[in-house]
Amino acid sequence: MAVRRPTLVGNLNHPSLYEYADPASASPDATYDTIDVELDPDAPIFWCWMRPPGKPIVTNPLLTDLKTMHRALPALLDKADRTIEYYVFGSRVAGTYSLGGDLAFFAESVRTGNRSAIRAYAHACIDVVWQHVIAFDRPLITVALVQGDALGGGFETALSCDLIVAEKSAKMGLPEVLFNLFPGMGAYSFLTRRVGPAEAHKLVTSGTVYTAEQLHAMGIVDVLVEDGEGVYGLRDYVKRGARRSNALRASLRARKRVHPISEAELRDIVDIWVDAVFTLTDADLRRMGRLTGAQDRRRTGGAYAIAAE
Repeated sequence: MAVRRPTLVGNLNHPSLYEYADPASASPDATYDTIDVELDPDAPIFWCWMRPPGKPIVTNPLLTDLKTMHRALPALLDKADRTIEYYVFGSRVAGTYSLGGDLAFFAESVRTGNRSAIRAYAHACIDVVWQHVIAFDRPLITVALVQGDALGGGFETALSCDLIVAEKSAKMGLPEVLFNLFPGMGAYSFLTRRVGPAEAHKLVTSGTVYTAEQLHAMGIVDVLVEDGEGVYGLRDYVKRGARRSNALRASLRARKRVHPISEAELRDIVDIWVDAVFTLTDADLRRMGRLTGAQDRRRTGGAYAIAAE
């Protein structure tokens, strides 16, 4: 019987991952409150891990850290001692990739009429996903490593990447319709390019949460791996594809040319989303509040599942 490798959740320092290399050590000079970044010592990968101090959601501090890191990324890649071919976006939180938008912030902004705050947040989200779409204007392949639930804006973030690698138990979906809203941070654009407009509309408006296996069968998840094998599976995928990485990059560029997504499209749609937020009723906000409670129950409390034997 094969010996099972230790489960890794956002941990590149576990010794089992490396046979002939030191653990990942490279990081930018800046430090961040909500993310960790690493250069893989044994693969052409730049890793970015979400590390939220509270709820595993998209907050303004997370967006600020990501935008700051994105600005620093070109210099980091230029200073690397080898060519980096993949940018991987994952989560250090066991069982959760991201539960999406900051619903408590949304509800409070609606109640206080703070439209500018919501719009700034929404466009900051587009700032982040747009960099995934254009691969930071570098010859990179952007990858979402989904090792847990990716809901709402969390799913949209994954969809913005060139590839989605997901563990089998991961669940993904767009629950916004449950409180009379739609996902405005790119879902329509990304899904339409992947599965066509009819299937995209169904995914956006049904509120259904799907398994990674279902999404793989639909062509939305690109690589499916066993639970606990996400990091291994991704690194194995990169190693297996080393001889054809140029072909993969070129084919992804061609796909974007055939089915282009513009920044203007994403920003126009997110403005439609902002308008929709400010037409929510008190009943809608109460339903949103129930989902906020579900987000609260996923608080990390500063503890992260790094590795489990």
